[in-house]
Amino acid sequence: MNEIIIADTACLIALERIGQLDILPSLFDSIIIPPKVAKEFGISYPWLNIETINNQGTVLALKMLVDDGEAEAIALAYERQLKVILDDQQARKIARKMGVKMIGTVGILIKAKQNNIIPKILPLLNNLEANGFYLSTKLKNEALRIAQESQEQSR
Repeated sequence: MNEIIIADTACLIALERIGQLDILPSLFDSIIIPPKVAKEFGISYPWLNIETINNQGTVLALKMLVDDGEAEAIALAYERQLKVILDDQQARKIARKMGVKMIGTVGILIKAKQNNIIPKILPLLNNLEANGFYLSTKLKNEALRIAQESQEQSR
């Protein structure tokens, strides 16, 4: 596998709320978070590696556009040339402009199903929504299509 990823707070909170945080160390060899994400998340795990960003100027510029955790996560992903887990649309737009590769929480669930870590994503998508995680109908339908599931499979 040997895959390293940077995580933002939203994904960590979302997966923790639905009891699926262990998906991350199952999918990735290393999960890196910047200090602000560590502070925002507030829970420490041995597989969460905290790394600081060398270029604080990038962080300061990004903080004018997105929240502090997202700014640090994007800056660290840019600096390390790694993929970042981002869900916020504004943060994703900025990361895209910077050439930073990304995946969202829903993408993580799809990847987990494709790697036989979870059997279905629909119950988890429903659980995310029940826990206040906004999913557009378009995103949910696209995720189910990619995962080769349908709304009816859970009924």
